[in-house]
Amino acid sequence: MSHDPTVNAGDIARLAGVGRAAVSNWRRRHDDFPQPVGGTANQPLFLLRQVEGWLRRYGKSYQVSLADRAWQRLKTSGDLNLGELVAEAGALLTSGESALEPAIADPLRELAAGEGASAAYELLCERYFEIHSRQLSITRDDVAELIVRLVAPAGGTVLDPATGVGTLLLAAAEHRGAERRGEEVRVLGQELSPASARVADARLRLRGIRAEIVLGDTMRSDGFPGVRADAVVCDPPFNERAWGHEELTGDPRWEYGLPPRGESELAWVQHCLNHVRPGGLVAILMPPAAASRRAGRRIRANLLRTGALRGLVSLLPGCDLWLLRRPKPGERPPSDVLILDAVHNLALVEPTWLAYLDDRAQQTVRIIDLLTDEVDMTPVRHQRHEDLGRAFTEARDRFLGATSSPPDLKVLDQPLDQPVTTVGDLIKEGLVTPLQAPPKMAVEGGDVMVLTSDDVAHGSAPSGRTATVDGLVAVEPGDVVASYSSVRVITEQGAMLGPHLTLYRVDARRLDAEFLAGFLRGAGGRATTGSSRFDARRTRLPRLPLKEQRAYGEAFRQLVTLEDSLRESAELGQRLIRLGLDGLIDGHLHPQS
Repeated sequence: MSHDPTVNAGDIARLAGVGRAAVSNWRRRHDDFPQPVGGTANQPLFLLRQVEGWLRRYGKSYQVSLADRAWQRLKTSGDLNLGELVAEAGALLTSGESALEPAIADPLRELAAGEGASAAYELLCERYFEIHSRQLSITRDDVAELIVRLVAPAGGTVLDPATGVGTLLLAAAEHRGAERRGEEVRVLGQELSPASARVADARLRLRGIRAEIVLGDTMRSDGFPGVRADAVVCDPPFNERAWGHEELTGDPRWEYGLPPRGESELAWVQHCLNHVRPGGLVAILMPPAAASRRAGRRIRANLLRTGALRGLVSLLPGCDLWLLRRPKPGERPPSDVLILDAVHNLALVEPTWLAYLDDRAQQTVRIIDLLTDEVDMTPVRHQRHEDLGRAFTEARDRFLGATSSPPDLKVLDQPLDQPVTTVGDLIKEGLVTPLQAPPKMAVEGGDVMVLTSDDVAHGSAPSGRTATVDGLVAVEPGDVVASYSSVRVITEQGAMLGPHLTLYRVDARRLDAEFLAGFLRGAGGRATTGSSRFDARRTRLPRLPLKEQRAYGEAFRQLVTLEDSLRESAELGQRLIRLGLDGLIDGHLHPQS
């Protein structure tokens, strides 16, 4: 098997210190630019040595670092099992033994000799995480460090039952190492993915951290039965329906109530509390809906009544942080809970939490006021004093600046008389390849990210999940994805095509993706309802040179951006109205005199 390193257009741009557009221009203008040796029409791969030779011939400055060479050799040997290869690289750097072939292992050893084994491995991991960020769902470094500062004590043990690639445990170990110089730090973790578990173990060991990483399903097969840590940190998978509800109905971990089938996050909360000592703290990242979903109100109420739930912080868009403390026997529960919206200012979190622990915080809500039928803990519903005014001002400013400008279009007296074709003809000519997901594909459960119809409609990140099955279609940048009502050009990879969607993969050398998407979108919007179902293959579009296609495509793209910004403005307007009503009613806002 050949291990000649390959690079994509983005890699070439980074090595040469230019933008991706420059690389595209080189390919169009220079007939001797290296031909692709693999990849796809939208993401071609080139031999690194050929690219280097071309750059030298044309006097282009470039720099291929040892880390880049080692990474490209590793990646070239197997994109489909890249996680396992990165794990093998960790084994090589920790123990010197690995199943990697010499063509891959030797550059890694050379990199470790120059950079140090830990730094070398982190360079590889950074590249790996960048490519697979959606599948791996990695905790942001600044968030991990914040979480650890909030709950990790100066001594004892920290457990992460959803370890992933070890980001939270690394932060915990380094924080505690700074607090207890000269003393050994012990961290525990459990992870379902074998590759991620091995990567986490290698990252920790290469930094001299004593780690015990157990492989397995945390919910169904607890790797640390009976262990009571001093702190538990966790970034669990969100919206996981196949977490074991049926098998675990009578599990003793459910002290605060049986988690509903659709509330896997509340199962993780109770699992974490079960593994912390009395008086120990838990920090767990949660979806915002967990603060208000009706199905979980009984468990939220019990967590509040017993004093287990001490704080809820809106940390990031789409992500809350729950702070919990396992009650000591006979301990009197607190009368209030910290509720804070810190989405726009993470610096608020740590001092506010410390003030709460010292009984000095202002951003608290009486627990008795929360124990209503809904037990709604959503921070935006509990804004107080200057926080509500700040939130109102920020929402107003974002609302006023949200709308994008429309494209500048020339008005013609008569429509242009242009030769036309159809999408069906383009498919026959090989300029477009239509693809669809496997029939009866499920989008709940599993560890593979899926792009759904709602994601296409709103331009949001992939929200579905599925198991690995035959026939899955990977979505690539530059693909045009269409549902019955929406069309969008994809800009990121890392997800599979969902049901009820059609993917149109274009030959980018002859057809502009935005150009095709615009005409598909326009034809679908004008299609009649009833029995006349819209047939995308009959969509008519002009035959134009690629340069003119791109001009049309840019105008279409600006219209889509305008549509997205108008939708965002509507959402911001609703938030602005709600905050204004709350502030005027409770007296924290006042009309300008």
